[in-house]
Amino acid sequence: MPLPAPDLDDRRFQDLVDEAKRLVMRRCPEWTDHNVSDPGITLIETFAHMTEQLLYRLNQVPDRLHITFLNLIGLRILPPTPAHVPVTFWLSSPARARLTIAAGTRAGTLRTATAESVVFTTREDLAVVPCSLARIRTVLEPESEGGQAGAGTEAGRPDETADRSRLLSDGRPFPVFRRRPEIGDALLIGLTDPVPGCVVRLGFRGRVEGVGVNPKHPPLIWEAWTGDGWTECEAGLDETGGLNTSGAIVLHVPATHRASVVDGDRAGWIRARVTEPEEGQPPYTDSPVVDGMTVCTVGGTVEAVHAEPVGLEELGQAEGVPGQQFPLRHSPVLAGYGPPVVETGSPDGWLEWTEVEHFADSRPKDRHFSLDAVSGLVLFGPAVRETDGSLRHYGAVPEKGAEVRIRGYATGGGARGNVATGSVCRLKSSVPSVSAVENRRPAQGGVDGETLDEAKDRGPLLVRTRSRAVTAEDYEILTREAAPEIARVRCVPTGQDPAEAGGVRVLVVPAAAMQDGRILFENLVPPEPTLRRIAERLDRARVVGTRVMLEPPLYRGVTVVARLVARPRVNVERMREDALEALHRYLNPLPGGGPEGAGWPFGRPVQAGEIFGRLQQVPGVELVEDVRLFTADPVTGVRGKEARRIDLDANSLVFSYEHQVRVEAH
Repeated sequence: MPLPAPDLDDRRFQDLVDEAKRLVMRRCPEWTDHNVSDPGITLIETFAHMTEQLLYRLNQVPDRLHITFLNLIGLRILPPTPAHVPVTFWLSSPARARLTIAAGTRAGTLRTATAESVVFTTREDLAVVPCSLARIRTVLEPESEGGQAGAGTEAGRPDETADRSRLLSDGRPFPVFRRRPEIGDALLIGLTDPVPGCVVRLGFRGRVEGVGVNPKHPPLIWEAWTGDGWTECEAGLDETGGLNTSGAIVLHVPATHRASVVDGDRAGWIRARVTEPEEGQPPYTDSPVVDGMTVCTVGGTVEAVHAEPVGLEELGQAEGVPGQQFPLRHSPVLAGYGPPVVETGSPDGWLEWTEVEHFADSRPKDRHFSLDAVSGLVLFGPAVRETDGSLRHYGAVPEKGAEVRIRGYATGGGARGNVATGSVCRLKSSVPSVSAVENRRPAQGGVDGETLDEAKDRGPLLVRTRSRAVTAEDYEILTREAAPEIARVRCVPTGQDPAEAGGVRVLVVPAAAMQDGRILFENLVPPEPTLRRIAERLDRARVVGTRVMLEPPLYRGVTVVARLVARPRVNVERMREDALEALHRYLNPLPGGGPEGAGWPFGRPVQAGEIFGRLQQVPGVELVEDVRLFTADPVTGVRGKEARRIDLDANSLVFSYEHQVRVEAH
């Protein structure tokens, strides 16, 4: 795509004339006639015209030549990418009829005096399906009851289940599991209809005999049948503490929930299954007892994107000539939103055109187009004159007078869309029966577009790689092109083990939401679709015999324990929060962290001395009394020994883990 070429001198004719008039008034105040009829003004305009011609020639070199060369080699500025987040819509009352929340529904963050609202838009229709309890089944006591073989509580287990629906309707209590619950015992709940992507509330009325489990860590998970097996449901609320007492349970059902048949009963099945208790937690010793249960739908969850989608845009009429360009009304066009569709009118209807990166492989009859995402141009294939004087068409040419339109693109996006959990709390579209909206996970994937300076730095590397991955930098460049939504990438050779010779590791850091510099560790795992897209691109570019391993970096948890002295009349608690934020932002693997603001460098050690200096820069700090460094495991939380210096491997990054700061008044 054409890069924006800078002007060395951006003055034009009128600017030169105005500047000359200002100099006249300053240095020759007796000259008062500045009308165009004055001979002196005529001379000024003549020289301004000549000077403008000189500036035009000046602007052709040298930066403009640099940009022109980058255009010739096909360098493209990477456009911004949008952040994605699942958004949950809560109903004002349980659903009684099917409700469809249309694609394009908008929800955003709270608008403040200093920040505009970040708006997200749903990409698909969300069907909120009403449901109620149809069937309920429990595992049989093998020695006491008979029954028919049903869906096993685990794959391959021939456990038998019994229908308890009659007992429930008659108000007679029954045990949820066996008298002595075992791992794998399950309570099967059949809904009247499958509820893909919906939020279901279970009203449980019951009790537990004897000693129950720890209500904060019950050995119990909820699952839904998705056609290929049982998939875990996210429990947003469990007032029962693992069926210990009466209360409500709110389940977020997967979008792949399907109906199935269990012992002749067709329903949308979900289940509660006993699992291995966590270390130090008690198991079920007695089965909870069900006295009553109700089920209803109270909301739904759908994917939303930080973008302004454009449904259908008319571009104009084709002139029937090669290389025609059509500007879009909105730019830049977001990467990672989905492929836009260009259509041209014909007597047989609308013809769909396919987007290509370039026209080098396009044949004269191929309906191909290229999209300049940053400047917003739709390009059709050119024609090149051959040595024999004939014209060779690279791609088909739309017929003269044909209407051209585009659909399915979006604008907006950027890193500001990576908002924290609970930030999307304002409904921007009017939706009947919806009372609230929230994001239960942080938004991820938003990356700002590439700047011109960044593109110029990437130009020489593009010339060297030519879409072939040989060196570590080649792999990093091609990974960036394949997945512009990632935050960072690093390529390192494999270890010294001879079995790993001839391989490289590509370390991918996704764009994750930050709040006061804090990041959730689970958000640093790259999404599977992104890794697949990168793998496909690198597989085409790698040297034959080279093994490429895609994985996240090895994160080394670092805990800082510091003691500070505040200046007089400084708010101690505020200074403590500022110090914690400074540590989280400094020891941060994402862009914005690290000594230079590009993220903590791979393999760079952490030393106590630089932490002293960073804390001393916090407003209100009089003295940094003590700084101690500890390694920590971000997964288990186990803290290591104190160290003055923490070394990192070449494939490692730091991760801030539970810093502790004590502030003493002066």
